[in-house]
Amino acid sequence: MEIIFATGNPNKIREVNQILGKTHITIKGLKDIGCTEDIPETQPTIQGNAIQKANYVTDNYQVNCFSEDTGLEVDALSGEPGVNTARYAGQGKDPEANMAKILQKLGANTHRTARFRTVIALNLEGQQHLFEGVCEGTIAYEKTGESGFGYDPIFLPQGYAGKSFAELSKVEKNKISHRGIAVRKLMEFLDRV
Repeated sequence: MEIIFATGNPNKIREVNQILGKTHITIKGLKDIGCTEDIPETQPTIQGNAIQKANYVTDNYQVNCFSEDTGLEVDALSGEPGVNTARYAGQGKDPEANMAKILQKLGANTHRTARFRTVIALNLEGQQHLFEGVCEGTIAYEKTGESGFGYDPIFLPQGYAGKSFAELSKVEKNKISHRGIAVRKLMEFLDRV
């Protein structure tokens, strides 16, 4: 089975393929179907954006696909950046600027609980299915680690002795991450169809 992952982010494609391991499902990206445009993400929720992106690809390219949208929700910031996670510090989607903005806004605040939330929207043979993954944690006071991408250097997942996502191996991160949880739910569903 071949399914298009509605993203142009090579980090996300690589991460999903690592989570999948060996499987009967082939995951391809937007470039593989000639989609180079910037897909709209104009919905007010993470779930809404995932659905919007999947529907855009299905409507314009007539392929089975899934899309995901992920948000970092920081409790002390009333759930920010949430749906604006990628563009928190501006339209440039600059991870360094995004992390700096969160750290600056939190300052010395000791209430640093947060979570990553991923919603996957799968459009398969005319039906839509949704899958969610959540990883609870806290926001560090400073960046640590060299691995990962996005907010990984400042997110400390629960149960990992204060290590950031960027300090975990890919195997460790994929086992507990929001995206890993959502992708495994997706794959369990696809194994049954």
